[in-house]
Amino acid sequence: MKPVHQSFTADVNTSLKDVLELLEQKDIEAVPVLEGNLFKGMISKEMIYESCYKKAGGQDTGTFLEETPAGEAAGYEDFCITNEEVFERTLPMFKGFAVLAVVDDHRVFQGLVTRYDVIEQFESAFGVKKQGIRIAFTSEESEGRIERLGDIIKNYHENVISLATFDETDKLARRIVLKIEENDNIEAFTKKLEKSGFRILSVKHV
Repeated sequence: MKPVHQSFTADVNTSLKDVLELLEQKDIEAVPVLEGNLFKGMISKEMIYESCYKKAGGQDTGTFLEETPAGEAAGYEDFCITNEEVFERTLPMFKGFAVLAVVDDHRVFQGLVTRYDVIEQFESAFGVKKQGIRIAFTSEESEGRIERLGDIIKNYHENVISLATFDETDKLARRIVLKIEENDNIEAFTKKLEKSGFRILSVKHV
């Protein structure tokens, strides 16, 4: 989370003209709208343009932007999360905006989480910034499979950089991506995985 002092925001009384200039200058798509320190909604370039189209009427666009406060064009009042929110519930919200406001239980603005921050977390989860051997394989959905994988990793003294699983469905097979530090026993390790029922899809140095 970016704290308040590092976050770009707009006051409810800030003109749409000034908000648009802020978005253009900082090359961002949206900002939270605040009344004092309370979160009131989000505003984006798209919302400003839509407001001009729908509400300006016969009014000159420039005059409309100068005279209309951000509070009138803001929306998505519930588009915020608390700093206790879990990552899995936060992620789907980024389909709508590139930034999310973080608030406390009283809707006091605490800071921002950006889509870029989320990408960095995924990079960390997949160990993108550390070189190693990426092994993709599948496993049948059965009790104790991850435990069995852990035993093999331990027996071969592999140093794990990252581990992720996919296909959280009713499918019978689950995909697993394991990244480990490079060593001289990769071939023996992957053969052991296959003998233990894991089907190797790819082994790559990344």
